[in-house]
Amino acid sequence: MWRRIFQIDEAEKERMSGMNIGEKRMFTKLNDKELYSMSNQIRQLVVEAVYCAQSGHPGGSLSICDILAVLFFKQMKVDPSHMEDENRDRFVLSKGHAAPAYYAALALRGFFEKEELKKLRRIDSFLQGHPSRDKIPGVDMSTGSLGQGLSAANGMAMAAKEDKKDYRVYCICGDGELQEGQIWEAAMTAAHYKLDNLTLFVDCNGLQIDGKVEDVMNVAPVSDKFQAFGWKVLEVNGHDIAAIDQAVEKAKALKESPTVIVCKTTKGKGISFMENQAGWHGAAPDEQQFKTAMEDLKRQGGL
Repeated sequence: MWRRIFQIDEAEKERMSGMNIGEKRMFTKLNDKELYSMSNQIRQLVVEAVYCAQSGHPGGSLSICDILAVLFFKQMKVDPSHMEDENRDRFVLSKGHAAPAYYAALALRGFFEKEELKKLRRIDSFLQGHPSRDKIPGVDMSTGSLGQGLSAANGMAMAAKEDKKDYRVYCICGDGELQEGQIWEAAMTAAHYKLDNLTLFVDCNGLQIDGKVEDVMNVAPVSDKFQAFGWKVLEVNGHDIAAIDQAVEKAKALKESPTVIVCKTTKGKGISFMENQAGWHGAAPDEQQFKTAMEDLKRQGGL
């Protein structure tokens, strides 16, 4: 188990004292400007990791970077030096193919070295194509098969209430993932048990591997459906850091039911030739595309 393999000793804590701004400020909440820069750095690491692997899922990873920045660098109570803390907040990436963004956030938060990202999907790397809780520091739930993550998040939220713990549970799923029936069974369960310590983000980028979500199997109206299932619903621009942060704060204040934050996002966000292109769901850039992508992101700023 990684909890033993990656136990942080005094030497590791000393190493952390010399990390860059994203890593060093592990216990300091970033302001909005810093969070925008952090989300950009996450995007750069996503592109680099997928390029090095020559496989992976850049499009849906790039659409959730702003959400991850808010969660891991402001809202969530997590500490790389106390990974087994029972009171830590939990996170489930139900759309597990967006692992490159998740891994980048974990690395920047100090759970492991950024250099490991360049080994994405290699046979000898612990960073495989989908998250594994048994191998990766900071991962609370193994995911990959779409539709299952919310059920796991429900279990964590129910356990918190049973144990009288005040930690919160966050989950991200995709809009195409809403085509899975288990999502709606889990939605019904969360409302039934009044899991107000659970917040779900729906990454509504409008695209999936086969094209437009509305053409493959229309899931709209997303907000109305969750409301009908008994959820509190908030809608935001999924790339507006301040709006995401405010929505999370509102969700924490809402009681007696779970909250879903429906995020309007752009697949491939930040990279000119990837934005709103279903073909970049699961493709890696070549050398020239990699250079162009990094130039796009560096122009937008980063740490």
